[in-house]
Amino acid sequence: MTQRIPSPGTTAARGAAGQDDRPPPARFAYDRHTWNEIAHLLANLPVALLGFTYVVTVFSTGFGLTVTVIGFPLLAAGLVGARQLGRLERARARALLGVRIEEPSRLRMRGGGGFVQRLWMQLRDPVGWRTALYEFIRLPWGVLTFTVTLASLFVLWPVLPFIARGLTNADRAMVRALLSPSDELERRIAELESDRGVVVDTAAADLRRIERDLHDGAQARLVNLAMGLGLAKEKVLEDPDAAAAMVEEAHGEVKLALQELRDLARGIHPAVLTDRGLDAALSSVASRCTVPVKVTVDLPERPAAAIEGIAYFTVSELLQNVSKHSRARSASVDVWRTDTRLLIQVWDDGQGGASLDGGTGMKGLAERLDAVDGLFVLESPEGGPTTVTAELPWRDRSGAAGQGPRDKGLGTRASR
Repeated sequence: MTQRIPSPGTTAARGAAGQDDRPPPARFAYDRHTWNEIAHLLANLPVALLGFTYVVTVFSTGFGLTVTVIGFPLLAAGLVGARQLGRLERARARALLGVRIEEPSRLRMRGGGGFVQRLWMQLRDPVGWRTALYEFIRLPWGVLTFTVTLASLFVLWPVLPFIARGLTNADRAMVRALLSPSDELERRIAELESDRGVVVDTAAADLRRIERDLHDGAQARLVNLAMGLGLAKEKVLEDPDAAAAMVEEAHGEVKLALQELRDLARGIHPAVLTDRGLDAALSSVASRCTVPVKVTVDLPERPAAAIEGIAYFTVSELLQNVSKHSRARSASVDVWRTDTRLLIQVWDDGQGGASLDGGTGMKGLAERLDAVDGLFVLESPEGGPTTVTAELPWRDRSGAAGQGPRDKGLGTRASR
């Protein structure tokens, strides 16, 4: 079972850390904290000079070349470098000033997003831009702190601990303001904007698949059926036996077309899922798997229809992978709820070696789950077994359309 804990990068965690990393009061004695602060202030000038030179050179060149296609990738690369400078500054503040600031989250680049989407996401990186601003304004401050500290070592050394404390408090404020991770809301907005593209692409791919299946399957069969019935109509008087044979053949075509339409409808949204919930729907999917599958559903109530559908299709695709690629002898599906999450675990004793880039659709599943604030974890060592854990946000079904008496009483634990 996956246990989710609060992220240490949240605003509350950072606020608590800000209270814990305060240095002791300044004293006339030169203790370890004072020497660390003096070292930090003297290092401000060379570090600020390096950062200022980098920012001015890279960003002025990038902005100047934005009239061409070269400028935007250069700016994106400059923001990546700015992130690394920010990492070094946080490490220096942590070592010399005791300022404990969590590292910002990495940008969540998506493999299927394309170069333009990746470039745009990098150009909108708030952490990179704030770090570039930090490096740009640090040069005059670095000159000031270096000069004041160096002069005070010889002229004002009795009160230098108090001077150093005042200057480093300004440093601490700048580090917390400009080098801290983005607010949780800011990160969430960026993730949702990126996930929106995945949802749109997934919906478009599903529509193309349905259109292709209708065109190549049921539609072609119905066209042949119409032609056959037309020929039978012409022969019904002159050759009744041949016409009867054609009608019999057309009757078989109707049955096949209906079966294809049922399969297509099941692929869109199976009726058993709407009528009886995940337990019955997953048991139906498991019965079509080529290996024995044990299904265990332990839910106190049915989740929202959208979450239920995503859970169903996730298990369906994973069991298809078990049938096609795993060479397993047995498999199991477990579904349960913990707190505000719906968890799914699919296990098989096959050959293992599955990966998100292995061409088995795992990467697409991970992106779909991520688009709805889900989680996808794959453990598949060579030689097996393979365990896939999927996690979805739980949303109550209360008030959902289509819920009736038959939706109730389905929360018992069942095994197949």
